[in-house]
Order: sequence, then C-alpha cells, then structure tokens
Amino acid sequence: MIPRPPRSSEPTTAEADAWADVLVRRQLLHAVVPTPTGQWLVQDHPEGPVGVLASPADVLALAATIQQRTRSTRPESR
Repeated sequence: MIPRPPRSSEPTTAEADAWADVLVRRQLLHAVVPTPTGQWLVQDHPEGPVGVLASPADVLALAATIQQRTRSTRPESR
C-alpha cells in the first residue's frame, strides 16, 4: 500500500459530516451525529452504546478504519 502524504489542513466539520452520511447510508454505522460542542455521537447499531468522538478528525479516522476493515475482509476479485 502506498502511504498518503500528510494533510495540509485539519479536517472540517463539513468533511466529517459528508463521511458520516456515507457511513450511515451504507449501513456501516447506525448513527453519527454532531453536537453543538464539536463532539460527535456514534452508534454502531440501534440498541448499541453511544460513543463520543472529540472532533471531525476522529470521524475521519473512524471512517478510514471502517474502510480498511471492509477492504481487508472483502474477497479478492483478481
């Protein structure tokens, strides 16, 4: 895997919101909701516990982790 260059700026709320929407729409998470304090509430499934992420950067890190896990469990198509 080719490492990506470091980001030149911090992730924005809009970027985190877009990833949150994708994760929920694809049913990879049940809910991802921003709070007025800048934190994000995350829930894997409807009856599961609610987790708290501190910032948009944490939402993007979670999205990357889920994406990596999804790709690593997918059978190779080659």
